[in-house]
Amino acid sequence: MRGVNDLGKRTVIPFGPQHPILPEPVHLDLVIEDEKVIEAIPSIGFIHRGLEKLAEVREYPEMVYVIERICGICSFGHGLGYVTAVEGLMGVEVPERADYLRTMWHEMSRIHSHMLWLGLTADSFGFESLFMHTWKVRERIMNMFDLTTGGRVIHSVCKVGGVRKDVGGEMLERIASEVRDIRKETKELTKVFLNDTSVKNRLCGVGILSEDDARDLCAVGPVARASGINQDLRLNGMCKYGELGFEPVTGKSGDCYARCKVRILELGQSLDMVEKITSVLPDGPVEVPVKGPLPTGEFMMRLEQPRGEAFYYVKGNGTKHLERMRVRTPTNMNLPSMVRMLQGCDLADVPVIILTIDPCISCTER
Repeated sequence: MRGVNDLGKRTVIPFGPQHPILPEPVHLDLVIEDEKVIEAIPSIGFIHRGLEKLAEVREYPEMVYVIERICGICSFGHGLGYVTAVEGLMGVEVPERADYLRTMWHEMSRIHSHMLWLGLTADSFGFESLFMHTWKVRERIMNMFDLTTGGRVIHSVCKVGGVRKDVGGEMLERIASEVRDIRKETKELTKVFLNDTSVKNRLCGVGILSEDDARDLCAVGPVARASGINQDLRLNGMCKYGELGFEPVTGKSGDCYARCKVRILELGQSLDMVEKITSVLPDGPVEVPVKGPLPTGEFMMRLEQPRGEAFYYVKGNGTKHLERMRVRTPTNMNLPSMVRMLQGCDLADVPVIILTIDPCISCTER
């Protein structure tokens, strides 16, 4: 790794696990030549918590509280993926109103996740005022979560058979009003992120991932869509997305700018879906009693999280404890793509490129 060859001297520089730009610990060994990265070798495993193993000692209805703690940003989505997998295992039909509410909360989760990412990206290249303004808008979504679920980070509103809380008419009107205000502020943010010269200078042409590489490395979510892959599990009819009507946002250039553009345009889609749900939410119960035999057999489901495709597998043995529970998260799938993006980049662009996969290491190291 170290030494002199025909191209010059190569040096190994450690990046992380503690770095101002990293929201969570990940370590990379960067092999550089002058200011160019020749190779990036990731090293994970700093925060392994053994959450999957807990499924063997926690009753399956209780595990949703553990699953939500895989990641604070994607907490609702992890709870949704788990209960949907258990419902499939047990053959439980969820009421239509509960399905709509799950969809609404999941899109609110996507909005707050993308806004958090946009703010961190602005901070990574020194645009502090843009970072602060983005997170100011994000606070409105967090307040909506607090009002409707009772929690800003861990919501604990999904359960096997439906949801624990209903959202009444007055609250739905308030959500619709908030969404309209957020949409106006998001349009201002969109102009800055997509048109400002300082943003373009740091993102355009940086960290390119071709469509072929994205397919070969099994990229998911905005990372894949920014490289031209029309892949979004919401098209597969999960929850009530089939009745809301949307088309995935895709890009062509596959660089950091394209990944930023995909996420910021998805904000508008999510806001539209949340507002539509407030007007078409059907009457009816929000949960059904879960009776009958205990979970037996195995079931797998896939969910489009804000960062991309997540995989949930459960196996029951006829007791209250699952025999096996497995989660595969989007960051786990996008790390190989990140390594490819880093090859040949300038050392100064490493933090920005890492951030554009929206890494969640606590998701990866369950």
